[in-house]
Amino acid sequence: MIRIGFTEIALFLAPFVLYAVFLWATRADLLHPDSWPVSRIVWLAIAALTLVVGSFIYVAHFSGAPPGSTYVPAHMENGKFVPGRVK
Repeated sequence: MIRIGFTEIALFLAPFVLYAVFLWATRADLLHPDSWPVSRIVWLAIAALTLVVGSFIYVAHFSGAPPGSTYVPAHMENGKFVPGRVK
């Protein structure tokens, strides 16, 4: 589960990092406030949120058990632990 959390954080930060790399590549002043106007930050945040929501939809749609499958919870068989699985 933590992998998904780190993925979402990375996707949110990606547009800001790419913009910072663009500023560095064009030799603009990376830390100057004129390089980070509010309108640009808003558009970067919109792009970041779009990436995060898109990844949520992707994960919800393409991960998990196949339709019609049955979950068998963890249990003990002949004194041995059998982990949960999907049949």
